[in-house]
Amino acid sequence: MITPEDKKQLEQKGITESQIESQLQSFRDGFPYLKLRAAASVGNGILRLEDDEVESYIKSWNDYKAEGHHITKFVPASGAASRMFKNMFEFLSGENDVPTTPFEKKYFEQIHDFAFYPALDDACHVNEGKGVDALVEEGNYKAVVANMLGEDGLNYGQLPKGLLQFHTYDDEARTPLEEHLVEAALYATSKGEADVHFTVSTEHRALFEDLVQRVLPAYEQKFGIKYHVSFSEQKPSTDTVAANMDNTPFRTEDGKLLFRPGGHGALIQNLSDLQSDIVFIKNIDNVVPDRLKDETVTYKQVLAGVLVTLQKKAFAYLQLLDSGNYKREDILDIIQFVRHDLFTDVPGLKTMEDAELVAFLKSELNRPMRVCGVVKNVGEPGGGPFLAYNPDGTVSAQILESSQIDSNNAEYMKMFASGTHFNPVDLVCAIRNYKGEKFHLPRYVDPATGFISYKSKNGKELKALELPGLWNGAMSNWSTVFVEVPLGTFNPVKTVNDLLRDQHQ
Repeated sequence: MITPEDKKQLEQKGITESQIESQLQSFRDGFPYLKLRAAASVGNGILRLEDDEVESYIKSWNDYKAEGHHITKFVPASGAASRMFKNMFEFLSGENDVPTTPFEKKYFEQIHDFAFYPALDDACHVNEGKGVDALVEEGNYKAVVANMLGEDGLNYGQLPKGLLQFHTYDDEARTPLEEHLVEAALYATSKGEADVHFTVSTEHRALFEDLVQRVLPAYEQKFGIKYHVSFSEQKPSTDTVAANMDNTPFRTEDGKLLFRPGGHGALIQNLSDLQSDIVFIKNIDNVVPDRLKDETVTYKQVLAGVLVTLQKKAFAYLQLLDSGNYKREDILDIIQFVRHDLFTDVPGLKTMEDAELVAFLKSELNRPMRVCGVVKNVGEPGGGPFLAYNPDGTVSAQILESSQIDSNNAEYMKMFASGTHFNPVDLVCAIRNYKGEKFHLPRYVDPATGFISYKSKNGKELKALELPGLWNGAMSNWSTVFVEVPLGTFNPVKTVNDLLRDQHQ
């Protein structure tokens, strides 16, 4: 099945034959659904903090920062913005020359409110000889949209979200990349420095680098700090082979194996490459203008404070277990910590021998840790917080997507439908152990949590393999704690008209 030409192709990508066989086996076998105990809720897997606790955790975070640890803000930023403009692409290719849908009408009625309006107006003047208002007045709506989406204009239909102008200020329009730089200055600095890492696509990397080079001096002066901005791309070795509908390898017209990006779960490799102690993770489009940043900054510090407080306890317990100078009461304290602070339930503890119990507790404590902000569910599509069974029989906090839940299991679907909270991708992660060594994060991925999607290539159907997602399967074997955060910290931009919402004005 694997030809000499295939072997050359695999060698170039850094993929082994055994990986390909494993991926093809996944197509044949599918992926098991997860066994659930409950949707997490306040008091059952989710912490809701009182005002005094909020202040205490902010202090814990500021104390930790003062110790000079390496802190990184990690932003997945490779996604194209094309889905943001789906409605406007449809208008451009449709039969109607004037806005007819509520979406199209709103876009043109409030077009002056977009941060990118001045740039769009300039593009229209260059390409059409007249500005946006003149084109609209004469009914040439499609020329305006073409200048927003097309390569000769702003090219927003092909650029990643991180490079679009989202917010207007008195003297500038800011992109999401810039808003993340500002955020880093407000909660993720150490020793007067801010480390920000963006994952980007190969084709857009130079544009990101150029923007950073242009804007960084002004932000360094504004905040009186030194930035370290770095970029990485999804590794070719994390691509997955495509399959035909009969689960044999899909080949291109020239006979080569077809590989596809393995989804954002592949970024666990990029995260693992960081030399950091603490890493903040947030999506590129979840940003707000300065007037609304206070709440975001407060709760980022709170999440980080919860994380470093839990980590400090876990490290102390591990050092105690290493020393051998512990009593039975200490073991009981550690069990309480694992069960009630780390939300990991361990059936069968009473039957373990002492040595087995200590080894088990060490394994539970000595793993990467993350604190995840969750918001009240307001009907957004996507994953949510659950308490799920692991292969070893333990129950732990997990972020799950709907594809991981058996839709034929009425009890599980009821849990999913009645879930009180939603995952806005608001994580703070600790990726070093109690000896100061980096965790090798791919070791903590649950490979059984990938999923199969259906695509096509040149009109031919194929199966695509998605790796375990970055904040679900790729972090399955981390210690996970959920903290309720205000809905105001979650302001994604899914469509261009979302930029007209008050949170982005």
